[in-house]
Amino acid sequence: MKKIIAIFIGMMGAVFVQAQDMKSLFVSMPDSVAPLLTKVNREDCIDFLASNMKAEVKNRFGNPSELKKLTGDYLFMQTTPQSSVEMKLLPVNDSVKVVCVVNTVCASACDSQLRFYSTDWNELPVEDFVQLPLADAFYASADSSEAYADIRAKADMELIKIELSPENTTLSFTYTTPDYLAKEDREKISAYLRKSPVVYKWGGGKFTE
Repeated sequence: MKKIIAIFIGMMGAVFVQAQDMKSLFVSMPDSVAPLLTKVNREDCIDFLASNMKAEVKNRFGNPSELKKLTGDYLFMQTTPQSSVEMKLLPVNDSVKVVCVVNTVCASACDSQLRFYSTDWNELPVEDFVQLPLADAFYASADSSEAYADIRAKADMELIKIELSPENTTLSFTYTTPDYLAKEDREKISAYLRKSPVVYKWGGGKFTE
C-alpha cells in the first residue's frame, strides 16, 4: 500500500512540474489576466500553433487577437493593434516558479503594467520581485538651469514601456513620456535622456538592475 501511495505522489508531482509550462499556464489562466480572451480563444490559439497555422482568433469583441510567440517559458499575444500581453515563467528556486505578466497599451505613447502571479494564478505583490525605476533613472544628465526645470515640468506624466525577453530573463524599461510631448519639447528633452533602456536581470527570485 505504501508503495502505491509513493507512486501516486510521484505521478502527481510529475503532473505538477509538467503543468508549469507556458502553454498550460496560458490555457488555465483566469479571464481577468487578459479580459479580451476567452478560454476557447486561448485553446484555439494553441491548436492553431500546433497545426502550423496563424494563431489568430476573434476575441470577446469580435476583433482579431493573435498569439505571435510561444515557448516553454515565454508568450507574446497581440490582443489588439494597440495592446499586447507578454508573459515569462521565472524560477524563484528549484521547485517554485512565478509568472511575470506585462500588459501594454499604446496610444500617442506606450505604457505598461507589470504583475506577478503564482503558477496557480494567485496575484503576488510586485514589490516582492522588483523595485520599478523612477523617472530620474532615465535621465543621463541633469542641471539647475531653468531650461531643464521647464522641460521636466512638461514631462508631468510618467509613462514607461516594459518588455520581457523571449531569449533570456531580462526586463527592459523604456521611458515613453517624451512620446506624448510636442515635437519641440521631445527634441529638448532628448538631450537629457539615456540613449538605451534601463535593463534589469532576474536572479535570486527578483529583478535587479
